[in-house]
Amino acid sequence: MTTTTFSTPRDLLRYAVTRFNAARLFFGHGSAEAFDEAAYLVLHTLKLPLDRLEPFLDAKLLPEEVLQVLAVIERRTTERVPAAYITNEAWLGTYAFYVDERVLVPRSFIAELIPNYFSPWVQDPFAVENVLELCTGSGCLAIMLADVFQNAVVDAVDISQDALAVAERNIRDYKLEGRVNPIASDLYENVPFKKYDLIVTNPPYVNADSMAKLPPEYLREPQIALHGGADGMDLVRQIVAGAAERLTPEGILVVEIGNEAEYAEAAFGHLGLTWLTTSAGDEAVFLLTAEQLQNA
Repeated sequence: MTTTTFSTPRDLLRYAVTRFNAARLFFGHGSAEAFDEAAYLVLHTLKLPLDRLEPFLDAKLLPEEVLQVLAVIERRTTERVPAAYITNEAWLGTYAFYVDERVLVPRSFIAELIPNYFSPWVQDPFAVENVLELCTGSGCLAIMLADVFQNAVVDAVDISQDALAVAERNIRDYKLEGRVNPIASDLYENVPFKKYDLIVTNPPYVNADSMAKLPPEYLREPQIALHGGADGMDLVRQIVAGAAERLTPEGILVVEIGNEAEYAEAAFGHLGLTWLTTSAGDEAVFLLTAEQLQNA
């Protein structure tokens, strides 16, 4: 196969979809299917607008452009590298973030709840002054929280210095230095002792059985950011246990646990979990109030 086989983005798109489907790639990092991922990679590599495929489908490409796209298709297919690591870019809603192999590819359902200020549990967004985000990774949720809660300072915590280096880059990109503070800490260990209006976390929560069945794309990610112990709740237990003394009287704790609702209910159901509605349904993110935690 030579570059003359391909002359347009349409040719490359068709080839990419065929390769992706034949290789049975897993799409769980922003794309839902082979076509969406192929379109994203082709457009990104050619530095074309990501939301305008049609006008460029039949544009004539230079040989070097074809080679660049073919190299990306080959890497995605043979190495099973998530697309976000190839492009060093991931999107949550309208927010774009730098990512690489030091952090998980952002895909939090909490991101869907932030633009609505966690209403009705947060009644006055402008009164929110202190937010804690545990297990921040790339810093994506911390940045979104600072953008929405405009009077708040957000402490963004992670145990991984590598992850915090990525978070710091994203914080600089969004010009939020001083409002989003990256903190190296094992959960609450090095966090300033103050009261937070919100504690938000998307911690490692994949249970041991599920870890053993992860597709190759997920194995490319930092496993420390995925593995949550036998039932997935190891870190969640610590987060819930320490939240009461860190929250203001009206504060709330918001925790993402993905597909582990059964284990979360077994561990914390006696507290009276409130399940928040996301695109994943009503069993991916739970909320506890300071009052519930104090009475535990």
